[in-house]
Amino acid sequence: MTTDPKHDIQVSVQSYYIKEQSSPEHDHYVFAYTVNILNKGSVAAKLLSRHWIITDSDGNTQEVTGEGVIGEQPHLNPGDSFEYTSGTQMETPVGSMSGTYQMIADDGVNFDADIPVFTLALPSALH
Repeated sequence: MTTDPKHDIQVSVQSYYIKEQSSPEHDHYVFAYTVNILNKGSVAAKLLSRHWIITDSDGNTQEVTGEGVIGEQPHLNPGDSFEYTSGTQMETPVGSMSGTYQMIADDGVNFDADIPVFTLALPSALH
């Protein structure tokens, strides 16, 4: 991770429970999440890969890595943003996700953009 303000990627996430694809009686819960990636820095950067950590309420953890996001490796100029929606499934009604995007700036600097922890939960599961 870089602390250089030239390489400032802000990530925000909104998650949703997908009732139609879930089967609580079989411990199968499906969630979608929409990610917004904003380049707040002064140097353009390309998203190379992702590393997600998915944790359910039983403490089970899955790690997911791969190139790009939804088959793309967006290149973000300063002030540009990229938004996409994806999904995950787990065996508990509540969990969380976090991670990093591995980036390369146009000035040759490799850095990680943090994906802040966000909650995955049935609407009735949290008060």
